[in-house]
Formats: sequence, structure tokens, C-alpha cells
Amino acid sequence: MTQQGVRWSAEQVLALAPDAASRKAGSKLGAAGPWSEAGSSDEGTVWGLCKGSGSKPYQTVVDLADGDGPAYKCSCPSRKFPCKHALGLLLLWAGGDGAVPSGSPPDWAEEWTAGRKKRAEEKRAEGGSGSPAGSADPEAARRRAERRAEKVTAGATELEQRLADLLRGGLAGAEQAGYGLWEETAARMVDAQASGLAARVRELGAIPSSGPGWPVRLLEECALLHLLDQGWLHREQLPEALAATVRSRLGLPTSPEGPPLRDRWLVLAQYDTADTRLTTRRIWLHGTDSTRTALLLSYGAAGRAPELALPVGLSLDAELTSYPGAGQARATLGERFAAPVPTSTRPPGVTTTEAAAHYGEALRNDPWLDSVPVTLERVIPTPDADSWQLADADTDTALPLTPTARSRPGLWKLVALSGGAPVKVFGECGHRGFTPLAAWPQGPGEAVPLC
Repeated sequence: MTQQGVRWSAEQVLALAPDAASRKAGSKLGAAGPWSEAGSSDEGTVWGLCKGSGSKPYQTVVDLADGDGPAYKCSCPSRKFPCKHALGLLLLWAGGDGAVPSGSPPDWAEEWTAGRKKRAEEKRAEGGSGSPAGSADPEAARRRAERRAEKVTAGATELEQRLADLLRGGLAGAEQAGYGLWEETAARMVDAQASGLAARVRELGAIPSSGPGWPVRLLEECALLHLLDQGWLHREQLPEALAATVRSRLGLPTSPEGPPLRDRWLVLAQYDTADTRLTTRRIWLHGTDSTRTALLLSYGAAGRAPELALPVGLSLDAELTSYPGAGQARATLGERFAAPVPTSTRPPGVTTTEAAAHYGEALRNDPWLDSVPVTLERVIPTPDADSWQLADADTDTALPLTPTARSRPGLWKLVALSGGAPVKVFGECGHRGFTPLAAWPQGPGEAVPLC
């Protein structure tokens, strides 16, 4: 990936930043001034010494060919990954102006990369031997699964009763009871080891008094929650794929299944969502040969960015293994056969009408699906009263943008990229509207991340 002429863009580098402060600080270090002895190798290693406040410069090295995304090492005391020095080094390298020439890494960088390779080989050897799985007791695992299923069943049964009481007393009671009613119910679902039910119950608590029409929205969400409860309580009668979807929606642990699919995967989008406990990173990929769109999930403890990072606009030759469930897009990243490289390839697109129909079809396999990944072929961002929409350039149809999309700076990047002309846009299409995540200009040009 570090071969001459094949480098990341500055936007792809800054997409790795764990937060806005790191992005700003890293940008300041993207010039040659504070750096010395910087270099890069054809194996995917970039290194350099960055002058800091102390007498010794910070030793910074990045492994771009790591199987789980870029890996970083810096002698600075920062606990962020990547730190501002790693970001600055990558920006300097991405500039391609000769400030980071090709060469052999110094001993301190070579020692770190060699140690990483050795640990990766040992990990693969352990995985291939099957020793971790062999040391587990299948019968004990079966008994644990049965005990958890019993707890989930008890929780789902209790939730059904609480939903019935709510409807019997009238939805106005939900507004008077306040959020405490929902939090207490969610805590009961956590005790029942049904984290998916708990999360949906907490979402219900935010609906009362949320604006005009809230009783209708609350009734709709209660119906979906009731449907999930019933799916679990009658799971033996469901097709296996739908039963797997129900288990996933309840928050029960699942593992990827089936043969891995090797393809050249385009990185379409990467964005994080966070709460007080966890940061979740979503990465959307599109297979150029299989035409499959897949979702990778990566997690980081509160305050720390997830380890997996694949900036938009890259392409990687790798294997993905899918998770079970009807219409599920989630997959896990397996073996990677080469470092990711920038690409100008674009995914095929559809009209706005076809995008809405695609979401409707997906609901048959997963009624709890909020949105589906879609690439719109030729759309123009257009203001509509107090909102925005993506108007199809070739038809008389349009998709409204979600409230989330309208509040993001990415909307204005999309408007600027379009300039009133049609653009290709990738995003998530659902019952709340369309959320743009990346776009390509008319004519040649790289993908532009919008989130």
C-alpha cells in the first residue's frame, strides 16, 4: 500500500481520528517541520520521529498492512488510538511530496512490526489447532444456553403483560408515568439477559411527549416489540433463518456461519455511535464481484475508539463470513490477502423508487429493520419547505432525509459536491427517510465521506 504513487488521501487519514480534538491536533502535525528520519516501506510500514515538549522526540510507527486495519505505536503518553502523532505522520506520508521517502525501517520500528507479525502467527496457529474450542465442555455450554433461554422466556412473558397493561390503561398513562416506568422495565429485561428487549424498551421511553403524533409512534413501536416477543415465544414454529433473526434482535450471542466469501470489497462508509458505556463503529462494504453489501461492527469501551478502521474510498481483497439470520447484512472480516488501496470503483445504483421498494422487501425478512444500505444513482439534494430531500434526476420521485442527516455537516458537503447536478449517494434508507453516508461527484472523482 505504501508503494510509490499509491497513497491515502488526507480525508481517509483523518477518518481514523478517534475524536474531533485528535483530528485538529493531527492536522497541525501533518507538515514536515516537527518530523525527522521519516520513512516508509513497501511492506506497509510508516515511521518517523516527532519533536515534542521533551528532550527526546516521540517514536511513531504505523502498520498499514495489519489484518484488522491500521495499527499504531507511539512513545507519547496519549491513550488515544491513533494519537495525534500517528495521524500527523500519516498525513505527512499521504502528501506524497517526498517528506516520507521509501527505505528500510530503523531498529525500533522493525522490532515492533516483527513482534506484531510473530503474535499474529501464534494466534493463527492456536486458532487452527482448535484448542480453545476443544477445551470447552459442549454439555456445559448447552446447559448455559438452556438456562439463558429460560430467563429470556420469562422476561418476554413479563414484557407482554406490561404491554397489555399499558394498552388496557390507555397510552395517556405512559406520558403521566414518565421515563421511570420504562427504565424499570428495561432493567427487568437486562435481568432476563435480553439486552435487545431492554434497548427497545428504553427507546419507547423517549416517545411520549416527543411532539405531535407521539401516541401513534408509541403504538407502532409497542406493536413491533410485541411482535419480537411473540417471535421468541413461538420460535420453534419459525423458519430457521427468521428464528436466527429473532435471536439476534433479542441480543443473544451469535457466531458467523457458512463458507467465507472472498471478494474485492469497497469501503462505502464508516461512522461511530456512542453512549456512556460503548462506542460502536459501523463499516459498510460492497463486493465488486458478488455485488453483496455487508456490515462490519467493531466496539470500543467508553472513551476509546474501536480498533477496526477502514476509511472510505479504499478497496481490500479479503474474506467475509456472514452471520445467520434472514436478510442480515452483518459479517465478520476474515483473512486479508493484501493491504487496502485507494480505488475509483463505484457501486451500482438504483432509483429512489427502487430504494424504497428494496426496504419494503427487506421488512419481510426482518420486520424490526430500521433501514437498509442503498446506493442512489442520480439524485440532487433539494430543499423542501423545512426539510431536505434527494430528488431523482430521472423520475418525479424523491426520498426525504432523516432528521439525523439534516443536522449533520455532511449535508452541506453533499450540497457543495452536487452544486445542483446529479450525484451518486450511498446511505441508509428506512421508514424515517434516507441518511447519506458517502457520495461521488458527477464524472471522475473519489468517494467523499459524509459522516
